[in-house]
Amino acid sequence: MAAAISLNLGVLGIFKYPYFAVTNLNAGFGTDFTLGNIILPLGISFFTFEQISFLVDVRRGQTRPSLYMHYALFVSFFPRLVAGPIIRYNEIAPQFAAPRPARDFADDLAVGLTMFFIGLLKKAVLADGVAPYASPVFTAAEHGEAIDLLMAWGGALAYTCQLYFDFSGYSDMAIGAARCFGIRFPMNFDSPYKSTSIIEFWRRWHITLSRFLRDYLYFALGGNRRGPVRRYMNLLITMLLGGLWHGANWTFIVWGVLHGIYLMINHAWLAVAARSAALTVFRNSRSGAAFGVTLTFLAVVVAWVFFRAPSFAGAFNLLAGMAGLHGVVIPSGLEFALRPVRGFLEVLGVHFADTSGTALLTTYGWIIILLAIAFLFPNSQQILARVNPVLEASSRPANGAVSTATGRCPWWEWRPSALWAFAIGCAAFIAMISITRVSEFLYWQF
Repeated sequence: MAAAISLNLGVLGIFKYPYFAVTNLNAGFGTDFTLGNIILPLGISFFTFEQISFLVDVRRGQTRPSLYMHYALFVSFFPRLVAGPIIRYNEIAPQFAAPRPARDFADDLAVGLTMFFIGLLKKAVLADGVAPYASPVFTAAEHGEAIDLLMAWGGALAYTCQLYFDFSGYSDMAIGAARCFGIRFPMNFDSPYKSTSIIEFWRRWHITLSRFLRDYLYFALGGNRRGPVRRYMNLLITMLLGGLWHGANWTFIVWGVLHGIYLMINHAWLAVAARSAALTVFRNSRSGAAFGVTLTFLAVVVAWVFFRAPSFAGAFNLLAGMAGLHGVVIPSGLEFALRPVRGFLEVLGVHFADTSGTALLTTYGWIIILLAIAFLFPNSQQILARVNPVLEASSRPANGAVSTATGRCPWWEWRPSALWAFAIGCAAFIAMISITRVSEFLYWQF
């Protein structure tokens, strides 16, 4: 098992991390090593982790090897190669051999295409629609330009929305494509921005990656069985390696370390709050939940800056703008709305630029709409809860209920009807005509 895992990690290292290693070697020792062009196999991080999970599960007796054809299909099954989810052999292999009545084909195809087109709409319309308002800000920060408060937060929040709907869309498309073949995948995305803590965030964001890191790395390091200090170190190491898995750059490592620190603080806070009746009441109150959601979201946004920025210089430049260190600039085109308080704003250091303000208004218009969808609307699993699109029995219901007081299903819950067929057809049409423009593929490096 050790040899097989080393071989898998070695192949991953050869394809994914050679430039990172050579760059740091040259910087540290003044050498001048160069590498030829290395083409990164699509989805190598995902199927490497799945092969490792198979080996460990067999060693632990949790998985029993069966037909080689089933194993080959488990590794190469195309719907999840691009962006996950990271599946386990004992979750999917039994489905390959399960008898499938002919009458189930139409049902699986209807559910699968519905899920797929919802995901395609998220990716091609929402994520790609807001992308032009995120990339220029990060590019400007990377070039050393002074990014003011409104522009910096606009770029950071635009990328926060882009990544959310990009990854959510990919997850939906993978689940939908697999369901077209009668295969159910595990849930991978569950409205993570609604989380009240960073612990809950990682139970909702990239769920299968969090599960893999917990079961095969965190527990292997000792988990929480060796005292609080070792537990916090294990959390930090796990998230550091999780950041490195996402990309061969120091900014990804810092992103992972930040989330490791967030988790350490969260666990420490829970330990303190458990000893205080007042803090326990606050945590269980609506105001406590609102505070938790706000704080968690802001912490995640700050960490996304390192995830997106190509270098530390660009990341810190943008964070300085978000902190207001580069001032506040309001386009003169918006002056009419602020004329009564312009003098007061100028005393506070606010500057007015000779621009129209259209780009700023459009940016924040996209952000408001997308955040409203992320926070207020049901997610894909909730919309299709009656047909269980994922392996889990059902998704967490929106607003704590799956039906109204009269016992009827909510209006947004999918059902095989002409109205829903028309709605999904419209979504598919809009999504497909939108993919004629340039689409940024955020997961090429994974």
